[in-house]
Amino acid sequence: MFENLWLVPLGFIAGVIGSIVGLGGGIVIVPVLTILGIPHTVASSSSLFAAFSNSVASTTSYAKQKRIDYKTGLRLGLFSIPGTILGAILSTQTTSDVFKILFGLVLVASCYYLFVKRNLDSKQANLSAKMLLISSAASFFAGILSSFFGIGGGIVFVPLMIIGLGIAVRNATATSQLILLFSSASGMITHALLGHANFEYVLLLSVGAFVGGLVGARLSVEIKENRLRILIIIVILIAAVKLFLDAFGI
Repeated sequence: MFENLWLVPLGFIAGVIGSIVGLGGGIVIVPVLTILGIPHTVASSSSLFAAFSNSVASTTSYAKQKRIDYKTGLRLGLFSIPGTILGAILSTQTTSDVFKILFGLVLVASCYYLFVKRNLDSKQANLSAKMLLISSAASFFAGILSSFFGIGGGIVFVPLMIIGLGIAVRNATATSQLILLFSSASGMITHALLGHANFEYVLLLSVGAFVGGLVGARLSVEIKENRLRILIIIVILIAAVKLFLDAFGI
């Protein structure tokens, strides 16, 4: 176990970033583990366990700050569960190279989200039957992404809540952590039943992610998000390029 203690600070960094931007720490954990040659199913599974630990800490902190929309969070979280089960099953049918390419594309999409996030603005709440149906379908899709890639699904949930449901940015980021409780829990259970979990990785990453979640929720009140966003974008793009190069054997 001592040779893998570096997973604790990795989980911590992922937890801080995941808590602040609402994307889930998987955008940090999965690329690192995959680039190091760890099977993508193990990487996704480990990331989801860490994401659950992170979401427990973050949700507790955000609840004290009264930034969570519980009704929306519970609805979207429950609708994501079938998708997370399907995502875990689909991950077993994907080769490592295909996974790297697909995840590289997800990282690029994450960068786009982070780049335009400052321009996102909540609109008047739209709770029509059509919007509720769309949000439910989006939750199912986000569940697939969450479990397949181990990323939590925040890349779908946060814009959906801001643009589609009229929730303020700060509250949407906090509410996404509540949603992550459901999507990560169902995903990690399914991955574990499929035999994907490495419990040594899980323990070390989860410890770091829990502490990172507490720190990230606190920093989110004070930190200048623009500077953090630029740094994250640079790191993610480097990871995406590395995944593409590895997948094509360059």
